[in-house]
Amino acid sequence: MALIYLIRHGKAAGSFTDDMDPGLDEIGRSQAIEAATSLQQHLPLTLLSSPLKRAQETATPLASALEQSIGIEKRVAEIPSPGLSLTERGPWLQTVMSGRWSEQSDDLKAWQQTLCQCLVEIEEDTVIFSHFVAINAAVSWATGSNDVLVFRPDNGSITIFDNTGDKLTLIKRGNEATTRIN
Repeated sequence: MALIYLIRHGKAAGSFTDDMDPGLDEIGRSQAIEAATSLQQHLPLTLLSSPLKRAQETATPLASALEQSIGIEKRVAEIPSPGLSLTERGPWLQTVMSGRWSEQSDDLKAWQQTLCQCLVEIEEDTVIFSHFVAINAAVSWATGSNDVLVFRPDNGSITIFDNTGDKLTLIKRGNEATTRIN
């Protein structure tokens, strides 16, 4: 069916606990350009992005280079934390990330399933600009891991999947981060 290039957004100008929807900082913009350069060898590609600013801004250099529009796909957005304040989000996320999918709420399990179903439905080679936990959710699903945190995708990293046979197969993990999650 299709190869899926799942890109973690570039470094954001704010963290999960101090901004609900930050854009990219200067380093993040450089990471977006690097990802765009790397991906141009895999053309043609459909471009999709999470609706969040940092993901869309990471997609922009590739979209500009290809003179192509970016489709917005809500199912690949950041892990939902509805009703939590910015200060509550950090401790909540740490608990989720240190756990297993089988221990998560029905809402979070449904979010993972919906995200992975989106990836399985893709019919042509596609680049998707997404988020740390979303990429972990896809890798967990594809590898059959019950762990929420299976690796630490770096900002701008490219994780590759194949969805042949109506299943998600991990081809290659992206580069891992050596710093804290943001």
